[in-house]
Amino acid sequence: MDLESRDKRKKFGLKRLFYSFKYAMEGLLYALKNEQNMMIHVFMAVFVIVMGILLQISMMEWLICILLIGLVIGTELMNTFIETVVDLTCHEKNELAKIAKDTAAATVLVFALTSMIVGIIIFLPKLLDLLK
Repeated sequence: MDLESRDKRKKFGLKRLFYSFKYAMEGLLYALKNEQNMMIHVFMAVFVIVMGILLQISMMEWLICILLIGLVIGTELMNTFIETVVDLTCHEKNELAKIAKDTAAATVLVFALTSMIVGIIIFLPKLLDLLK
């Protein structure tokens, strides 16, 4: 299908908007049910939120935490879609498919590690103060 015919098929309206949210939720629920790492990311997000409440982090710290949670979960979803498309198109072992899947996973790892470091910077001083 070319771009012009795709654009003509697209319709606007409340019903289409509703279905776009419905399909997005189905994708999110699929990842939550079927991707082990997504469950880990969600668990860590809940942990960060609980710790943020208990340690009364600042508004700026909340914004940073929420942004990083969204980035990690978003990149995990992108990793899932990339792996799924690669699996759909490559039925045999292929070095380029492996590179695509590995680098998609590495993207999530970079965001997760960055988030962990930022979390340590935000939470560790508060925890140390609490222990004093």
